[in-house]
Amino acid sequence: MRILDRYITGSIIRNFIATTLTFAFLFILIDSASNLDEFIDRGVSMQLLLQYYSWFTPIILIQTSSIACLIAVLFAYGGLNNHNEIVVLRASGLHFWKIARPAIFFSILVSASIFLINEKYIPTAQEMTKRIQTEYFDTEGPRKKKDYQKIIQNLTFYGLKNRLYFVEKFDPNTDTMKGITILGYDNKQNVKEKIVALKGDWTGIGWKFYQTQITTFSYDPQEPTKVKVYPEKLVDIKESPKDFLTQRLDIQSMNIHQLTQYISRFTNSGAVRALNDLRVDLYEKVAFPFSPVVIVLVGLPLILGTGRRRPQTFASLGIAIVIGLLFYVCNAVGLALGKGGLFPPIVSAWLAPALFGGIAVYLVKKKF
Repeated sequence: MRILDRYITGSIIRNFIATTLTFAFLFILIDSASNLDEFIDRGVSMQLLLQYYSWFTPIILIQTSSIACLIAVLFAYGGLNNHNEIVVLRASGLHFWKIARPAIFFSILVSASIFLINEKYIPTAQEMTKRIQTEYFDTEGPRKKKDYQKIIQNLTFYGLKNRLYFVEKFDPNTDTMKGITILGYDNKQNVKEKIVALKGDWTGIGWKFYQTQITTFSYDPQEPTKVKVYPEKLVDIKESPKDFLTQRLDIQSMNIHQLTQYISRFTNSGAVRALNDLRVDLYEKVAFPFSPVVIVLVGLPLILGTGRRRPQTFASLGIAIVIGLLFYVCNAVGLALGKGGLFPPIVSAWLAPALFGGIAVYLVKKKF
C-alpha cells in the first residue's frame, strides 16, 4: 500500500471508529433515559441492562454503519482539502479514482462486514433483545392499563399441529383477523390440509371463521382430494390471540439462507401478499450491505470537486446528513412500493442502491 493510501485510510478508520461509537453512545443514552422510569418501576437490574445493550449495540452499529462510513470518508477528505492537499494531489497528476481508492476499498470492507455480521450474528442478537424485552421490559404491571396496539399486517408464524399461519391483517384490539391461510403438514412435511378463510373472530374459547374453504390433500391415488366450503365454522385451532402475538415470525431474526428456505417451502401456499412481502425482505437483506459503497461514491465527488481552500468540517457533515437522509428515504419508499405490489420485490429492494449508483457515475463524469 502506498504512503498516501495508508495516510488516508488511517484517517478514515479513526473517524469511522469515533463516529460509530458516538452513535452507539447517543442511542444508549437516549434510550435508557427515556425508559428510566419503567426500568426503575419494574426493578430491572444493572446486569440485565448491560446484557440487553451489549446485544443491542451491534444492531445499532449495523444500522448506522453506512452513514458512519460516509461521515468518516468525508471528514478525512475534508481535512485534506482544508490543507490544500487535494489541490496538490490533483496537480501531481492523480485522477479521481486514485485519490478515492482508499475510501472505496474501506467502504467495500464495511459492506462485506455488514453482510457477514447480518448473516452470522444479528439474527441471534435480534432474538436475544426481543426475548429480554418480552420477559423483563414488556411485563404488564397491575397498574398498567391496556394500551391500543397497532394492527399487524401480513402476520406469519408456526403453530401447533405442525401448522403454518398466514394472516393478511390481525387486529389485537378486537381479536379479529382477515385474509387467513393455514397450511397443515404431516410428519414428512407434506401439505395435508389447507384452510382459507375471509375472516376470523375470537369467541373467547376458540376461533370462528367465515367464508371458509378446507382442502384435505391425499397422496393416495385411491383417495381423492376433498374440498369443503362453510359460511361459518368453528375451527380446531388451539392458538389464542396472545399466541399470535408471541409466536409470530420475526424476519429480522432470520438470515438470508433461512429466509430463502422459508420462502421456497411455502411458495405454493396461496398467501400471495405475505410471500411478496417476504421476498421484498429477502432482497433487502441482500441489497442493504451495498449501501456504504453507494453513498460513499455519491459523496466523494462532492467533497473532492472543490478547487479552493475552505473549512470542510461542517460542509462534510452536512453533505453526509443530506445524502444519508435521501438514501434512507428512497430506500423506504422503494420497499413500501414493493410491499404494496407496485414494484417487483427485487426492483423495490435495489431501487435506492441503483438510483444512487447512477447519481454517483453522473457526478464523477461531470466533475472529473
